[in-house]
Amino acid sequence: MAARELRAVFSRLRRTLREKGQAASGLTPSQTAVLSRLITDGPASASALAAAERVRPQSMAATLAVLEGHGLVVRRPDPEDGRRQLVGLSETGLSWIADSRRAREEWLARAFQEDFTEVERATVLAALSLLDRLNRR
Repeated sequence: MAARELRAVFSRLRRTLREKGQAASGLTPSQTAVLSRLITDGPASASALAAAERVRPQSMAATLAVLEGHGLVVRRPDPEDGRRQLVGLSETGLSWIADSRRAREEWLARAFQEDFTEVERATVLAALSLLDRLNRR
């Protein structure tokens, strides 16, 4: 029961944070996922992105076209294979990621301050160090 509740709470919080980061951008969750993958994994080919996101290459092409239209990604020749292009974040894309993270952090900090007592905040912070052990398993 505790495992199910913990997973549910984290899933809801993750979804809320994702929504807060996307609110002003007008991007879809799949477009945001590609930007997140690029910031985490670095430049990749469209086919590698499609495989990583488990979508058809045609769907990834449409997603990338929108991101390119917003100036968030750029294509460059692959230095190892000139026939192939790699997609990476543009300066605008890097700024978008930073702004999105900042918006989520500001929302979380404000909610944490406004909706929790000092004792509750201390309890949550203490629980976080315990929960972090799950990441080390």
